[in-house]
Amino acid sequence: MKILLIVPGAGDTFYCGNCFRDNLYAQALQNAGHEVSIMPLYLPLTGESWKSSTPLFFPATSYYVAQKFFKKGKMPNFLRKFLDSPTVLRLASHFSGTTSAKGMENMTLSMIKGDDKNFAGQVEKIIHWIENHERPDIIHLSTSMLIGIAKAIKNRINIPIVCSLQDEEVWLDSLEERYAREAWKSIGKNVKFVNKFVASSEFYKSISFEKIPEIKEIEVVYPGVEFSKYHSADYPKNPTIGFYYRMNHENGLDILAEAFVNLKKKNLIPNLKLKIGGGYTRENKKFLNHIHTILEPYKNDVIWSEYSLSEHTTFYKEISLICAPLRFDEAFGLYLSEAFAAGRPAVVPNTGSFSEVVGDAGILYSPNDSENLAKALQKILTNSVIYETCKEHTTRLSHEKYCDKIAAEKLQRIYSDLLL
Repeated sequence: MKILLIVPGAGDTFYCGNCFRDNLYAQALQNAGHEVSIMPLYLPLTGESWKSSTPLFFPATSYYVAQKFFKKGKMPNFLRKFLDSPTVLRLASHFSGTTSAKGMENMTLSMIKGDDKNFAGQVEKIIHWIENHERPDIIHLSTSMLIGIAKAIKNRINIPIVCSLQDEEVWLDSLEERYAREAWKSIGKNVKFVNKFVASSEFYKSISFEKIPEIKEIEVVYPGVEFSKYHSADYPKNPTIGFYYRMNHENGLDILAEAFVNLKKKNLIPNLKLKIGGGYTRENKKFLNHIHTILEPYKNDVIWSEYSLSEHTTFYKEISLICAPLRFDEAFGLYLSEAFAAGRPAVVPNTGSFSEVVGDAGILYSPNDSENLAKALQKILTNSVIYETCKEHTTRLSHEKYCDKIAAEKLQRIYSDLLL
C-alpha cells in the first residue's frame, strides 16, 4: 500500500508529541511492508530518523509573510525566494514551536478554511506533485488544522483521506475567542472532505466529538513503539527521575524541579537524581534559567541530556521512572509509550488521558503541584512492591496496547476499508 503522510515540520529542536506520533506511524507502517512517503509542511525535517520524500510545501517563512502582508497582492518573487532560502528556513527553525497563537490567526485559519489565494497557490503545488508522481492509495493528514488541504485535494483527486486528531484545542483555544470560534466552525464545515478520523486516545475521541460535532465516527489508534529499541533490564544504580519533553512552562518542568528539591531537602530517597531531556526553543530560555535557579542547590544531582530524536531511546534506559507534570489535558503522552517499553513506570497528574493511558503502570496524583508530586514520587521510589508492580504493568501495556505492530495493523485495516 502506498501512503502519503502530510506532516507539519516543527524545527526538530525539541520533542514534539504530534511530530513523533507521525514518525512512529510512518516507521510502523514501513516495518509492516508499506511504502510511506512523508511530505513536510512549514519547516524542513532535519532529524536523522525523519526522511522526507517530497520537497517542502507551505514554507513557514514566505507563507506567514504572504498571509500577513500580501493577502490582496502578489508577493515579489525575489522576496519569496529569499524567505524560502535554506538559511532563512534554518533560522526560522530556531524560533519555531511557539506556544502563543498571537499573530498566527490568519495562517491558522487559512490552513483550516482553504479558501484564500495564498493557500490556493501553495496547495496547487502539492496537487501538482501528487499528479506527477506515483499516486498514493491513501493520504493521511497529521491534524485537522490542515483540513483545508483535504478540501482542495478532494475537489481535484479522488484519493481517500485520513486525518489524525490530537491536541488541536491546545492551539486553537489559545486564539482570540472570535478566531477560535471561526476555526472550529470551519473544521466542522470541511469534515465532509475526510473519509476517516483517527484519535490517539478515547479521551481525545470524546474531546473531538465535543469540539467538532460534525464528525460522526472516530477510530482510536494508540501510538506504539518498537519494543526492542527501548527495552532494558538494566536500571540505574541511583534512583533517577526522568523528564523527557519540551522544556517549557506548559509541560510543568518547574513543578518537577520544585518537587525534586523538596525530596532532596528531606533526604528520604538517598542518592536521588534527576535526568532532563527533550529540547527547547529560544523562547524557552528564560524559563530554563528559572529552572536552573531552582535546581542550583542540587545541581550536581541533575543530569541534562542533549536532545536527539534518533538517539533518545537510550534516555529511558538511564532512568527509574518517567514524570511529566503537564499543565494541560494531553491527548496522549508518547513518552509514556517509550518509557513503558523500557520498563519504566510513570508518575503523572490525574488529568487528560493519563488515567486511560497509564492504568496500573504508574501513580497518578492530584492536584498538580510540587507538594503532591513529591509525595507520589516518594511513594513509588521508597516502596519496592509498588514499584515492581507498576513495572510489570508497563511491560504488559507495551506488548498489548502501545506496540508498533498493533498500531500498524489498525491503520492498515482503516486504510484497506477505505479502498474497498
